[in-house]
Amino acid sequence: MAGNTTLSLTDKKLIRILQENLPLCSEPYREIAERLGMEHTEVIEKVGRWVEKGVIRRFGATLYHQVVGYKANCMVVWKVDDPELSRQKGEILAGFPQVTHCYRRPPFENWPYTLYTMIHGYSTGEIDKIVSEMSSASGLTDYCKLNSVKEWKKTSMKYFSEKEGD
Repeated sequence: MAGNTTLSLTDKKLIRILQENLPLCSEPYREIAERLGMEHTEVIEKVGRWVEKGVIRRFGATLYHQVVGYKANCMVVWKVDDPELSRQKGEILAGFPQVTHCYRRPPFENWPYTLYTMIHGYSTGEIDKIVSEMSSASGLTDYCKLNSVKEWKKTSMKYFSEKEGD
């Protein structure tokens, strides 16, 4: 947690709820508040304070890309020999809207790739086209495409679980 934030039992319960799917209704914070015995304005204010303090850095949705038609996804690993160029090249690659993740990692023996991008598309043909465009835009030509074959798990990080007992 950012700073010296002390979390109450209710805070942890709220975080548990927020790390799951939000209720699909017109007033999800009101429903959450009712589950916790709070006013919905309390929930909104508490979440706002956590964002201001940096306790919560981002609040986002998990899109199950296969459900909306994105049947192909591919991790593309890129070789960037000069670490000084990694930021520049990474920002170019991350600028593509089809890229959901872009990371720099160290090279390993027999594995020289240092930039990793995850790309989602409707088909492998579309992925190939996007990778070609990314290569042209970045000037990177040494890369390897790792197409996904099967997805077993896709979840967000869970910071507090029911098993913790509080």
